[in-house]
Amino acid sequence: MISDPDIWRAAQLLINRHGEDAPIVAAERVVELTNAEDFSGAAVRKGILQAVDEFQRVSPKAGERVN
Repeated sequence: MISDPDIWRAAQLLINRHGEDAPIVAAERVVELTNAEDFSGAAVRKGILQAVDEFQRVSPKAGERVN
């Protein structure tokens, strides 16, 4: 399994390369890997997709505390 720092780095690289389309690109890859029955790869890509979402989030989640 890939480490958390590597997931965050991969997410940042994806954003740098694809900008606002990064979540779409990540989600498409999750689907491709799932269809190919590469479930561990799909799980990693889901983690990257979640990290991309966090990087691009501009407002707090419902009930989330803000400093």
